[in-house]
Amino acid sequence: MAKLSLLSASDVQSSLCEWLISQRKNSKLSREKLAQRSTVPVSTIKKFETTGQISLRQFLLLWQSVDELKRLNDLSKIELQVKTVPLSIDEVLKK
Repeated sequence: MAKLSLLSASDVQSSLCEWLISQRKNSKLSREKLAQRSTVPVSTIKKFETTGQISLRQFLLLWQSVDELKRLNDLSKIELQVKTVPLSIDEVLKK
């Protein structure tokens, strides 16, 4: 069952887009150089940076061009590591 969240898919898209722009600029990469490094066309990078729209595969190609894919992959494993979350301070103190 999914937990209630005030975050929307659009919010996350926007955050990922902002993160990628920041990483690209911190790495001193133009869109053209990022395109060469990632094999994602410049037009797709521009579209992603302005609209947040991109395929998952192309996003992963961009990610690995500015960061380690392992970090992204590890996010999907966090849920498996945390089996239960304490619901009260009493539960925390019992452990």
